[in-house]
Amino acid sequence: MPLPSSVESLLNSQNIHYDLARTPVDANNQPLWHDRHLREVGAAKAVLLEDDKGRILALVSADTLLDLAAVQRQLGRELRATTQDAVRQFCDTYSLQSVPALPKLAGLPTLVDKQLLRRDSLLLDSGDDSQLLHINRDDFQTVLEDAIICDIATALEPLEEDSGPEMDEVHILGAVSRFTRRRIRQRLEETLELPPLSETAQRIINLRVDPNADISDLAQVVETDPSLAAQVVSWAASPYYSAPGKIKSIHDAIVRVLGFDMVLNLALGLSLGRSLKLPKDGPAGYLTYWQKAVYTAATVEGLVTAIPRERRPAFGLSYLAGLLHNFGFLVLAELFPPYFSQYCRMTEANPHCHHQPIERHLLGITREQLAGTLMRLWSMPEELVIALRHQNNPDYRGEHHQYANLIFVAERLMAQQGIGGGPKQEIPEALFNDLYLDKDKAMATVASVGESLPELDHIALLLNPH
Repeated sequence: MPLPSSVESLLNSQNIHYDLARTPVDANNQPLWHDRHLREVGAAKAVLLEDDKGRILALVSADTLLDLAAVQRQLGRELRATTQDAVRQFCDTYSLQSVPALPKLAGLPTLVDKQLLRRDSLLLDSGDDSQLLHINRDDFQTVLEDAIICDIATALEPLEEDSGPEMDEVHILGAVSRFTRRRIRQRLEETLELPPLSETAQRIINLRVDPNADISDLAQVVETDPSLAAQVVSWAASPYYSAPGKIKSIHDAIVRVLGFDMVLNLALGLSLGRSLKLPKDGPAGYLTYWQKAVYTAATVEGLVTAIPRERRPAFGLSYLAGLLHNFGFLVLAELFPPYFSQYCRMTEANPHCHHQPIERHLLGITREQLAGTLMRLWSMPEELVIALRHQNNPDYRGEHHQYANLIFVAERLMAQQGIGGGPKQEIPEALFNDLYLDKDKAMATVASVGESLPELDHIALLLNPH
C-alpha cells in the first residue's frame, strides 16, 4: 500500500531516503492495533497540542509518556491536547489515518524528545496504520530543521510496575503529605479526610451479612432513601431490561426484574458512588463516571453469564465490582483537586497510555491503590477489595482473583471495540482459560453491550442527571 500522498510528497521534496515497515500480524493473521505496534517497536509518534496562540507538534517515542508539564515549562504556554474531533479533521485534510511524526507536513512549531535522536535509525508513524517509516538519524534530523530538541518524555515501563498492596498505605500517606495541605495522622482513614459512609450504605452492608435478610428488609432500606429508590425503580424500568408492565415499587423491581442480589448490590454501588462528588473536569473523549460504571457492570454481567454455572464467581459481587471499578477516579478528584486537572490534561495528551503510569508519574499512587484501601477501611467484602485493587493486573491469582480478572477482561474488550478511551491491547489467553470463559462468547458479550449503548446511556443519565 503506498504512503499517503501528502507524506510521500514531503519526503520526496526533502530528498529523504526511507523504507517502509509493514505492520505485523497476530496469531489470527490480523494486523496489530496501531498503538500496540508503535509501542512494541518504540516508534516515534506525534501528539498535537494547542492553546489560544495556536498548535504545536510534540514527537516522542511510543514507549514513553509525554510529560505535559515539561512541554509547558519549555514553551511557557498552558498547552493541552487537541480534541479528538479536531485531530480527525486534521487527518482528513491530509488524507491520513493518524498524525505522522513529520513536523514539516503542516509547518507546525515542533518539540522533539531528545531520546529519539540517540538512535542510529528510527521508525516513525507514517500516518498510515498499515506501515511505518524507517529512516536513519541524519535524514530524521533534516526533517527536524527548526524543531526544538528537549526532554519532554518519561519511560513508561517503570511507571507500569505495581509494587504490591503491602506498600499501598505508605504510598498513599506519602502522596497525601506531598500534594495536599493535610497533616499526616497515625490512622489512614483520618488522613484521607473522606466523607463517612452514608446511613443507607451502612444499612445495606448490614443486610449483606445477615443470612435472614429478605426482600421486605431490602425494600424497606431502599425506600427510606427517596433518591436511591427512584434510581432503582428507573433502572428496572429502563428499556435495557424490557420489563413487562409498569414498575411501580421497589418490591416490583426486586421480584419482577432485577432480583434480590442485584438490587442489594446495585443499591450499595449507587450509595457509595454518591458518597463523593462527581468531578466537573474529566479527560476529553472519555466516558463519564456513570457511563463507564454502567457499561463495565453490563459487560461483567454478560461475562459471568457466559461462564459455566459451576465455575461462576458470585453474580452479585461481580456486578458490584464492575459498577464500582472506577471508584478510585472519584477519590483522586476528591483528594488532589489541582493535580486532578493535570491528570486530565496528561491523559488527553497520552491516549496510548493507561491511566496507571500517568497517575504514578504525577502522584506516585494509582486510583486502584486508593480504592482498594478505602474499601477495606469501609469493611467492604474482601472480594470487592481484591477486585478494585488488582483489576489491572492480569497475573494476579490470589484469593478471589476472578473478580479482578473479570474487570480486566471487560475493560480490554470494551477498548478493543472502541467503547470509551484508552489504547487497544490484547488479553492473555491464559486469563480466558483461568476464568473458564469461552473467548467467542466473551466477544459476543461485548458486542451485545455495544448494541445496547443507547439504553445503557439512559441508565447512566438517570444516575447523573446534571
